[in-house]
Amino acid sequence: MELRKMFDTRSGFWLMASIVITSLIATAAIIVFAPDDQLTFDSFAAAIGAPMTVILPMIGILAVTSEWSQRSGLTTFTLVPHRGRVLGAKFLAATLVGVASMVVALVVGVLGTLVGSAIAGIDPVWDVTAAHFALIVLGSVLGMLFGFMLGLLIRSSAGAIVIYFVLTLVLPPLLGLLAAYQKWFADLRPWVDYTDAQGPLFNGTVSSQQWAHLGVAGALWFLLPLAIGLLVVRRAEVK
Repeated sequence: MELRKMFDTRSGFWLMASIVITSLIATAAIIVFAPDDQLTFDSFAAAIGAPMTVILPMIGILAVTSEWSQRSGLTTFTLVPHRGRVLGAKFLAATLVGVASMVVALVVGVLGTLVGSAIAGIDPVWDVTAAHFALIVLGSVLGMLFGFMLGLLIRSSAGAIVIYFVLTLVLPPLLGLLAAYQKWFADLRPWVDYTDAQGPLFNGTVSSQQWAHLGVAGALWFLLPLAIGLLVVRRAEVK
């Protein structure tokens, strides 16, 4: 039911459709504009993944905030008084959509590599390993669940989207600037900058220390706010 809700609204439907649409546009752009030596699977995956990093968190946000923006929360929580069960279903639905979206990206990327290589008259280059792709999927799903967490905390689509862009587009450059001029923060930044800590996932190799960075930053910016959001939603009055 929660999975169906993600497709019911116009915004939800078009966000889902935009995953396929942007994947096809990005693939076509690589085929048309990229030089022959760039027609590799990694190039297609990077081009497709760029819009995914924006679309998936928006879907995660709307998966939660739709109950408040559409005023359907009262009906939902009346039918299922155990709010934790409803939120768990939403969390699972968001995760499934994130993984399914990456499967779509994989299929489109494979087709783009085959078609682009055929047009250029060169052999296909498969320069992304299964382990690398698994890390990309993890990074993309974490991004989507970060949006889910913001939806729980704020319970307003517009507010959560604004905060998401501030935290992912405005805050990281400021932290990078601070790290560039303050040595003490340069050493601390990997432990507190969640966006920076996720970077190695998309690069394909993650060291043990980088996993530690991701775990600490994720606990600070994702797990702790998620726990607070769950507590607030389970106790908040639904109108």
